[in-house]
Amino acid sequence: MIDLLSRGLAQLPLISIIFLILWLVSMIMVPIVKWIWGDGAERIGISVGVLFQVATVVALLSAALPLWTVALLAAAIPFLGWLSEFVGCRTGFPFGRYHYTDVLQPQIGRVPLIIPLAWLMMMPPAWAVAELLVGSARPLLFALTAGVAFTAWDLFLDPQMVHWDFWRWKQPGRYFGIPLINFLGWWVVSAAITALIYAVLPIAALPLHALLLMYAITWILETVAQALFWNLRGSAIVGFIAMGTLVLLASRAL
Repeated sequence: MIDLLSRGLAQLPLISIIFLILWLVSMIMVPIVKWIWGDGAERIGISVGVLFQVATVVALLSAALPLWTVALLAAAIPFLGWLSEFVGCRTGFPFGRYHYTDVLQPQIGRVPLIIPLAWLMMMPPAWAVAELLVGSARPLLFALTAGVAFTAWDLFLDPQMVHWDFWRWKQPGRYFGIPLINFLGWWVVSAAITALIYAVLPIAALPLHALLLMYAITWILETVAQALFWNLRGSAIVGFIAMGTLVLLASRAL
């Protein structure tokens, strides 16, 4: 992990380091803000944290890829993420029957805008995990592995978002209230988006160390927050094992 930290920080341009610090500060402040202003204040902290993490990832990509490629990524990933959520909310496919509440605003088509931005902040780090584990020479295997890395994060995310009433399931499922089909849907959709983007855009120079560091920081933040502050120890343990295993395996490939 020390090697990952040193290599990851070495790949971060100054602007990404600034955004990274702001992201960490905003996430640390979430429980403090909730304690000061009460229930509901966490949505502000989470939204700010997502924006700073997105800014960190985009700035990082901008230092390694052509700007036109980064611009297309910054448009395509949120749009495809929004589209999958838009369809999912109305049809139940492929995530199961759920809907967003009015807590997160603004929304387009009953999907909060912060949600597709969250796809943008975590998909490139998931690509880095897949690149380090299996390489990108075999596109199908790469896309499926990236989907696993992306879905491992959702083992943290969904119980937390339901806990805060950001979205609701028509019928609660077996994984801390989340239907298991949701995770299959996340895997399929994220793998499909990865396969599509890699088929049409030249993304051969990803800053793997820095993106893996982003993935690892997310893993640590989610574990600590859920175990110590949000009383979600079950998903904290499962997410810690799932994302942590991927971090460990990818780190060994550095």
